[in-house]
Amino acid sequence: MAGTYSLHMRTSQTELLAPVGSYESLTAALKAGCDAVYFGVEQLNMRARSSVNFTTDDLQEITRLCRQANVKAYLTLNTILYDHDIRLMKTIVNQAKASGVSAVIASDHAVMAHCRSIGMPLHISTQVNVTNIETVEFYAAFADVMVLSRELSLRQVKEITREIERRQIKGPSGQLVRIEMFAHGALCMAVSGKCYLSLHSHNASANRGACIQNCRKSYIVTDKEEGTELEIDNEYIMSAKDLCTIGFLDKLVDAGVQLLKIEGRGRAADYVDTVVRCYREALIALQENSYTPEKIEDWTNRLSKVYNRGFWDGYYLGRKMGEWNDSYGSKATEKKILIGRGIRYFSKLQVGEFSLESHTLKKGDQVLITGPNTGVIRTTVEEMRLDDVAVDNVARGDVFSMKVPEKVKPNDKLYKVVNA
Repeated sequence: MAGTYSLHMRTSQTELLAPVGSYESLTAALKAGCDAVYFGVEQLNMRARSSVNFTTDDLQEITRLCRQANVKAYLTLNTILYDHDIRLMKTIVNQAKASGVSAVIASDHAVMAHCRSIGMPLHISTQVNVTNIETVEFYAAFADVMVLSRELSLRQVKEITREIERRQIKGPSGQLVRIEMFAHGALCMAVSGKCYLSLHSHNASANRGACIQNCRKSYIVTDKEEGTELEIDNEYIMSAKDLCTIGFLDKLVDAGVQLLKIEGRGRAADYVDTVVRCYREALIALQENSYTPEKIEDWTNRLSKVYNRGFWDGYYLGRKMGEWNDSYGSKATEKKILIGRGIRYFSKLQVGEFSLESHTLKKGDQVLITGPNTGVIRTTVEEMRLDDVAVDNVARGDVFSMKVPEKVKPNDKLYKVVNA
């Protein structure tokens, strides 16, 4: 579904957080209907290696775009810190406050202390592993929002949120502490992401944002006495499937979760667009009492089209064992092929002109257009014109035009979407 969600459609008390690793993803998230975005700058965040991170110079523009869309902007600064990081950390936090960032998401006490000293709103990261009400009460001196450990069941979450209400545990703002949980996306084999495999094998610490994802690879086990090799081919036993809560979102909301976080700052803009739209529609359905099995099936089908490692429900519903992948990489049912770039857009005609740089394109094909100011546009090729003549096909090297429902910018990427 194309278009931008209007503000009146984002009235739920449950806040939907979108991952942002680029301007393409940022624009996609804002158009898709998120309530907040979270992103990293420089190297002090948990996706320092895997996503194209912003710099402190981007803070003003990010917050400007978010204010314009009435969306909150959260800055992740959640790695462990060493003494030589402290100066940079303070510079980032100070600039975040000056730029109007809504809150900093942190796990290191040095960040917490500095945020409190300058009056910068703070959220406690899942890296802290908050698993009980006493810990919530302790960190309430620093933060208004806490992301609980991913290993908790919804029963445990509900007990914590109920106790926050009973004890009237308030954060620095004077409001009751709010609880945030991950709703969708990649899961780490380690406790809430605190893994040391990458550090041990390649001196690249996951807790410093430099994970090389050892757990996602296949392995051969060798018998040390006889040298017999066994390939583990039935499961990637350290690579968990992706979390998906779209089918029991009502239970998360009922447990008192007020912020739903989508994981995926290293994933593409079309992933952000699809996931945010599905969860936004699901939250609206909950409000309107139209959250049905038929809708859940449709959302799950749409979610399966973008990058995923297969889905499971995490530990929320009481699972004792994780669910692991049986293959490497994405299980998305669709894939996109980069075939060209935008040249110009004719607003009155709602027509975009494109250069086809590879492959072919024909009427009826599904296409996807992305760009830093465009976000994500999905459409079906209904008519194409080459040298002002209607054609059914275009080939590599052709400059052609076609109907596009939203404005396309020069150098926007044009993809053909095909079955995986």
